[in-house]
Amino acid sequence: MYQHRCSKKPTFNVVDLDPYGSPVQFLDSGIQTVEEGGLLCVTCTDMGVLCGNRGEVAFAKYGVMPLRGVFCHEMSLRLVLACIQSHAARYKRYIVPLLSVSIDFYIRMFVQVFTNASVVRASASRLAYVYHCVGCESFHLQPVGKVTGKDKYSPGTGPPVGEKCEQCNSIFRIGGPIWTEQIHNVKFVEKLLDHVRGSKESYHTSDRMDGILTVISEELPDAPLFYVLDKMAGFLHCVTPGMLAFRSAILDQGYDVSFSHCQKQAVKTNAPPHVLWDIMRCWVKEHPVKHKSEISPAAVCLAKVPSIQANFQIRSDANPVSRQNKMLRFQENPEVNWGPKSRAKKRKGNPLGETVQQKRKRLQGHRTDPLKVASLKQYKCKRFMRGECTYGDHCRYSHDVAVETEARSQTEHGEQQNFTNSATATNL
Repeated sequence: MYQHRCSKKPTFNVVDLDPYGSPVQFLDSGIQTVEEGGLLCVTCTDMGVLCGNRGEVAFAKYGVMPLRGVFCHEMSLRLVLACIQSHAARYKRYIVPLLSVSIDFYIRMFVQVFTNASVVRASASRLAYVYHCVGCESFHLQPVGKVTGKDKYSPGTGPPVGEKCEQCNSIFRIGGPIWTEQIHNVKFVEKLLDHVRGSKESYHTSDRMDGILTVISEELPDAPLFYVLDKMAGFLHCVTPGMLAFRSAILDQGYDVSFSHCQKQAVKTNAPPHVLWDIMRCWVKEHPVKHKSEISPAAVCLAKVPSIQANFQIRSDANPVSRQNKMLRFQENPEVNWGPKSRAKKRKGNPLGETVQQKRKRLQGHRTDPLKVASLKQYKCKRFMRGECTYGDHCRYSHDVAVETEARSQTEHGEQQNFTNSATATNL
């Protein structure tokens, strides 16, 4: 691709980068190779890195810091888009995302590449850092830069939060920068939908394509990242409200809300965090909970008085078309342990002829100390005493009631002997 760089007039209409793992080593040449207005397709399969499991690796490869949160899959899309834009800006080029999707175990982005130095100078205004609360998982965006006038730019002002979270008094983690502009082109997605619906016989997965593209067309374009309803309820230890009821409460406050193709229980909205948590506080008033500690993050969050009165009456506009028509939006895995496998490598023969799942089951707990396991037989099984143990003879604990009494007597005898020896040594 370096033979067809910008200096030699790019000649490729479409460049598709789909390596095993990270495509970052090909971004520089791909950006320079594609022609003006051409299409650059990028696929990333290193989701463990981009979703925050290995943040130091993501920073070394992509120059960004991911966060482990409920929104990690959408954040990975925006992190890679920010990385692509940083490569493009070096050559006075910029990107326009057409479609960005998180599917199964990978992400894929389709962007157009253009050349314009004045647009490139505004690149910082399209990026932002993310302040993510480790307690309630509220997030706030800190723009890297901003446009103050025609051809006038300045650094962003902040921070947007205090030292502790206003909702639960927890600390923040900082990630990014992420792409904060639109990650989909609605007109492009609508054309794709028309094509898929008119050529269903050409695609074996046309129902899934129709469902995902429909959800994408319903997403809010100006609301980066999202919350997850059951995670919010889990944080407060309360009953999870109905999705339509919660969406109706947000709409009743004058804000917009949508689903996300990245997560089934996602709540993508332009409402600020305090409004969402006020709605949850109103819900807990109707469905009370009890907390053992008054200083826990959940108790601190619920101690605040809601500034609004939430209405959970279900509205007609709270249910999107994709949900009404029961489209195939989130397809389940076709089989157990389905997904990407490890990189191909040289292995010795497989004399047992076992599958990966069988080998995994055989080696499960093979490093456990057998002496430690055997020593547990001196203690009675509490589940067995309640009549709940289902392990039978394979249980590590004893099902003999007399064992615990004997073990306790031996322990007391040993302690008495130690005390006697200690007293004798002191007298001597």
